[in-house]
Formats: sequence, structure tokens, C-alpha cells
Amino acid sequence: MPVLHRYTNLAATIHLLQTRQITLLNPATWDDRNDAYFMAEYKRHKKAETVLALCFTAQNETYHHWRVFSHGTDGVRLEFNRDALTAGFKGQPDVRSGLMTYRTITDARRLKRIDVEELPFLKRAPYADEKEFRLVYVSATEAVEFKNYPIKLGWIRRITLSPWVPKALADSVKTSLRAIDGCTRLQVSQSTLVENEAWKSCTASVQL
Repeated sequence: MPVLHRYTNLAATIHLLQTRQITLLNPATWDDRNDAYFMAEYKRHKKAETVLALCFTAQNETYHHWRVFSHGTDGVRLEFNRDALTAGFKGQPDVRSGLMTYRTITDARRLKRIDVEELPFLKRAPYADEKEFRLVYVSATEAVEFKNYPIKLGWIRRITLSPWVPKALADSVKTSLRAIDGCTRLQVSQSTLVENEAWKSCTASVQL
């Protein structure tokens, strides 16, 4: 089953679970200024009042994703059923979705023409390992800073807590998330990326 991961924080996760809504946000403050510029140019060329976006990854768990997008003890990774998520947005006429295309500076210099609809899904090659998937909202008339869309809890396959959550606190966080209405059977675990007992046990096989 194809999946998409959304790296976020605990507050956003609680909001999503309680309201059954996912929120697309203004990309103007993104850390990647090249990416923010492309989104601003897309908005300008489209003569749009609003362009919002939400980013996911089709990549498996990496240290990079945790460190950059969900660093700290309140980091969370939401795993979505990709088919269910994309199907849920098909009826939204103002939302486009797709995987990013990654190009080098050399590629950019050789380009003779870029279709305006490529801009929100075009990124520099050094980011290719992110395997980013993006939802993009465009409105020619409505000026807003965010947009909420309804989701179904069944779209979420599991929730993974930050590898930096102290083990003494992780169980309480899991219990709190499952206590949210409708979330009793939610799969919640903690990432073992930075400390995995099975991996550490390999040292038992050391031979001198």
C-alpha cells in the first residue's frame, strides 16, 4: 500500500485528530527561500489572491526528515494511505497534488520554457532525497492565510512520535492521543531511529 508521511508537531496532530481537518498553509515563510520564491511567482503568474500548500514525503523514515521538519520532543510523523488521501481531494476543484520534480542548476539554464503549472512542483536537485509530495490550493478571489479540509481518521495508518521523546513520557503521549474521540484503535508508536535495541545488539556478534 503506497503511503505518504507528514512530519509535524504534537499540537498540529491533536488539532487534526480532534477536528478531522488538515490545514494548508501560506508558503511565504518556508525555510527554502528558492521554494518560497517559486510559489510566489506561481501566485503572481496565476494572478491569484491565495496560494497555499501542504507537504508530505513518499520517503521512508530518515534522520533528515526528523531533524529538519519535526525536531525536538514534540515532533510527530503521520502516515497516510496515499490512495485514500489523494482520492479525498479529487473533488476539490481548487486543489492540485503531485510529486515534486527535481532539477539541477544546469537543467535550469537549459530550460527554454516552463509551464506555469510546473512551478509549485519544481525543486532543486539537492532536495531530491525528500521525495516530496505536495497539495496546492489556488484561489483567484479568496485571500486567506490557511485553508482547512475534512479528512477521515481511516486515512491515517499510524502515528510515530519523535525519537527524542523521553521514554518516561512517550506512553502518556500515546494514551492521550488514543483518548481523543474515535482514536482508540489508532496505532501510535515511538521512532527508534536514534536508539534501537536490535541494531545495538549487533555488537554481540563482534569477533576479535
